[in-house]
Amino acid sequence: MQILGWSVLVNGYRSDGVIPLEYTAHAIAAMNEREIPAEWIERVVSEPALRLPDPNDPELERFFGIIPEYGDRVLRVVVNTHAATWRVVSVFFDRDMKGEL
Repeated sequence: MQILGWSVLVNGYRSDGVIPLEYTAHAIAAMNEREIPAEWIERVVSEPALRLPDPNDPELERFFGIIPEYGDRVLRVVVNTHAATWRVVSVFFDRDMKGEL
């Protein structure tokens, strides 16, 4: 167990079940440009509808989730899950996954 600010981490998760995340500059720029709140990203990573390994980089995983607040579009969150604190690398709405989840 580890204390992170006000949250208690148990097996890498906050006491409220949310996985603590870091964001790359690219991810932050994409969030700002596409108006994607961190809450949606945290929700998709914590409770993905689908989780797949990245075919090009073994350290990355792709998390997919439907965002009802945004017309049921599918949000893809690419995360480096091999970092000590998971690092969001990229985030975008994946048109190819619409209707697939």
